[in-house]
Amino acid sequence: MKINIVTIFPEFFAGPLGLSIPARAERAGLVSYRLVDLRDYTHDRHRTVDDVPYGGGAGMVMKPEPFFEAVDDLAPRGPVVLLSARGRPFRHDDAVRLSVQPDLTLLCGHYKDVDQRVADHLATEEISLGDFVLSGGEYGALAVTDAVVRLLPGALGDHDAAATDSFYDGAQLSAPSYTRPAEYRGYEVPEVLRSGDHARIDRWRMEAAERLTRERRATERE
Repeated sequence: MKINIVTIFPEFFAGPLGLSIPARAERAGLVSYRLVDLRDYTHDRHRTVDDVPYGGGAGMVMKPEPFFEAVDDLAPRGPVVLLSARGRPFRHDDAVRLSVQPDLTLLCGHYKDVDQRVADHLATEEISLGDFVLSGGEYGALAVTDAVVRLLPGALGDHDAAATDSFYDGAQLSAPSYTRPAEYRGYEVPEVLRSGDHARIDRWRMEAAERLTRERRATERE
């Protein structure tokens, strides 16, 4: 898989993509990253990527031309995603869907907004991490990249580790996890997890996951 990230801060990604699962997947040949500097597609000596909004108002708006020209140059065969606060919330199902594409292009906005023509006529979809505003689309693009790459076959050494994650099977949260020591500062690991009875453990984990999902999702709806 190839992941293209179009941004005015390509250096933002160098550290995170060089660590942990994203780096291991690249070394294994499962994914390649192309960081595209949006300013390379400007045509003035100041490399201008933003301008004042039509109709007035506060803030600056990112211009459409650099985005269109960058994507023209990339000629992507898969989704072109604009990271945007107006976008549909990103879910695990989206990560699964995007992980089977030949390539993925992520467009990172900045400043007040991105010219709407990028969303309407260039991006195939808009995605948001949630109902909050970030300094730029780079944070969202990094989160989407990590969520997608860890699903590529071979990216994780243990597939069961992903299969027991929250959201892997529908909207259910995962059960709590514990490790050694069995007792720490008076706090003990549940006895069932130390019992060696795998049927009981599976049942406990299923019930704990269902309970957490009910409690925490009910809280979100209130």
